[in-house]
Amino acid sequence: MGFDSELIIVPMTLFLTVVVPMWLVFHYVTIWRRDKTQRRQDKTSYLDLRQQAEKMEDRLDAIESLLDTDTPDWRSRT
Repeated sequence: MGFDSELIIVPMTLFLTVVVPMWLVFHYVTIWRRDKTQRRQDKTSYLDLRQQAEKMEDRLDAIESLLDTDTPDWRSRT
C-alpha cells in the first residue's frame, strides 16, 4: 500500500466507526419523536371525529323523531 491509500483508510475507518453510527442513532431518534407526535395528533383527531359523529347521531335521532310525529309513514316512502 502506498501513502495515498493510507490517507484514505484512516478517514474512512473513522467515518464508518464514529459518524455512521451516530448518524443512524440521530436519524431513528428523530423518526421516533415524529411518530410519537403524530400518534398524539391522531388520537386527538380521533376523539374530535368521534364527538362530531355522536353529535350528528343525536341530530339525526331528533330529526327522525320529529318526522315520526309529523309524517308517520315517511320511512316507507323510499
